[in-house]
Amino acid sequence: MTEVFERAEEASGLREQQRRRRGRKAVVAAAFGNVLEWYDFAVYGFLATTIGHHFFPSDSEAAALMATFAVFGVGFVVRPLGGIVIGWVADRRGRKQALLLTLFSMAVSTTAIGLIPSAATIGLWAPVLLLLARLVQGFSTGGEWGGSTAFMVEWAPGHRRGFFGSFQQSSVALGLLLGSGVIALLGSLLSDAVMSDWGWRIPFLMGAILGPVGLYIRRDIDETPAYEAARAEQHDVTEEGAGQSMQRAARAFAFTTLWTVAYYVMLAYMPTFLQQHAGLTGTQSLWSNTIGLCVLVVAAPLMGALSDRWGRRTLLLSSCVAFFLLAWPLFVWVTGARTLGLAIVVQCLFAVMIAMFSGPGPAAIAEMFPTRSRSLWMSTGYSLAVAVFGGFAPLIATVLIEQTGLVTSPTWYLMAAAVISGSVIFAMPETARQALR
Repeated sequence: MTEVFERAEEASGLREQQRRRRGRKAVVAAAFGNVLEWYDFAVYGFLATTIGHHFFPSDSEAAALMATFAVFGVGFVVRPLGGIVIGWVADRRGRKQALLLTLFSMAVSTTAIGLIPSAATIGLWAPVLLLLARLVQGFSTGGEWGGSTAFMVEWAPGHRRGFFGSFQQSSVALGLLLGSGVIALLGSLLSDAVMSDWGWRIPFLMGAILGPVGLYIRRDIDETPAYEAARAEQHDVTEEGAGQSMQRAARAFAFTTLWTVAYYVMLAYMPTFLQQHAGLTGTQSLWSNTIGLCVLVVAAPLMGALSDRWGRRTLLLSSCVAFFLLAWPLFVWVTGARTLGLAIVVQCLFAVMIAMFSGPGPAAIAEMFPTRSRSLWMSTGYSLAVAVFGGFAPLIATVLIEQTGLVTSPTWYLMAAAVISGSVIFAMPETARQALR
């Protein structure tokens, strides 16, 4: 009898080890694909000034920049549609199928941007084709975020969801880092004239190489145990009721406000801001951004792990308070000193503040929803917030400065977002120690 129990325990331990190996493999594959997905999406924002010259020629640099950021924002408008469609695929057909679909469409659309001739060559067709490519990018990204977040959190052990989920955001930051680093490297290797003429196309054309690599890696991943269990139970997504699902999505929408505003003001817009208002060159601003992203890549998993011990709300509320109190003085500091060293310090501080939200954020938002409807409704709430508040954040920041004449005016947007998200988080229950539904 004792031998039987020992064999049963040994078999149970072996199964647990196999599950952990499968989980690590799945999270690494999802994170790698996420890096490529967000690299593709980010390079447009980092090359905004150059793209404006080629696709929106104008006597006013501000007007060309605003047109470029408007197209950047349009890519976010379609994200909710991508979140709904691909989220439905993820909930009905599986997380794996959704993740393959998003990576393929992103690789194709990014490569297309690198091939579109400029307005000087094909006239109005240039911005039209650019807009179409951005719409496909936005559709893809809308589905990628919810699919990869659900995938990572559902593969995590119950007591480590914050840590596992944080790699979703860490891989997003790593994708932004890869984009920023590649562009900064090209800016260092190529002359300004060459970079402006054709060198800017190289980061987009790399999508034709990186996309198939990501698809190959994701091809062999397994479905999450939570999704398989929910599918086996044959629960219908509509059982919870549309009203309750919409309430959860509305909470996710407000929850995401600071998250998305901070990301796209501090990481996508900041290189342009540092060039225009802090006296940095294009290459300097990208290197500063790259260093800040390195801090975010490391800090997000640390904050995710801390949220497993201290709870999600503690770190999330701390991030909201930090942005409300520190955004304005940090902007004053960086625009007053106008040095590369101080710009790096400020971006590193902002990276830590973002990590306090983005570390526990994926687990916290995933824990709001039941497994069978998680991807659909989480993607809907998150993507709508990104479309409304995040996608147009660089444009809003540009317009605020243009209209007020105050280079610190983008901080008003950050402070308002901190109040919205902080109010929702304060009323949320703590979910770190609850089982996924």
